[in-house]
Amino acid sequence: MPVELREEIRREMAMLRERVPDVDGSIACSVDGLTIASDLRNDIEQTGALSSAVLALSRRMTGIAGKGAFEETLISGTNGYAAFYAAGPKIVLTVLARPGTNLGLLRLEGRKTADRLAAVSSRTSISQ
Repeated sequence: MPVELREEIRREMAMLRERVPDVDGSIACSVDGLTIASDLRNDIEQTGALSSAVLALSRRMTGIAGKGAFEETLISGTNGYAAFYAAGPKIVLTVLARPGTNLGLLRLEGRKTADRLAAVSSRTSISQ
């Protein structure tokens, strides 16, 4: 992916942080788990790989359950949340947020950001 498109993705992720103050970090990766952009401090490669796996499982489950196209998965833990969004057919956006996050706002802004990332990725091919 060209550098300018990676930078555009980073900017979208930064704007998500501005709109949802409780976001700790995010990562955009290919459906194969390769990192495209990230502002995470730790475990970037592992988070990308697991994000890819969550996306695959979630897509499979929505298909088997007859619930249409996958949009998002939210995991709630004692120390916060991990939200996974399909950003078109090629990218998964993972957003990590603190406890007490306004989940309605996170879901709304996460989907908007995923839609913007999908638009960026549609202008190029993600290398596999």
